[in-house]
Amino acid sequence: MGTGTLPPEDFSSLKMSFMDGNWACIFRRSSRQRRAGTRCWAVEMKMKKLQSLIPGGQRLKPDRLFLRTADYILHLRLQVNLLQALSKIYKP
Repeated sequence: MGTGTLPPEDFSSLKMSFMDGNWACIFRRSSRQRRAGTRCWAVEMKMKKLQSLIPGGQRLKPDRLFLRTADYILHLRLQVNLLQALSKIYKP
């Protein structure tokens, strides 16, 4: 048996899945563990998406990311209001 291999009796408890371009062996878990893992994975994916949308978000911890997100939303809202006011002034 080489490094990283399992004895034949352990193969029955494995399933193969293709995630992020890599084959991963995942041990079977209870339905509660799977649901918790799925929720955790979903939250992580949403956090990564939010980090990509907010300038400088990649380096922030979640609590700071939420504060930065709120500030960024307010900043964008201010820009929209300013542009709407300018468009009314310069309307032909």
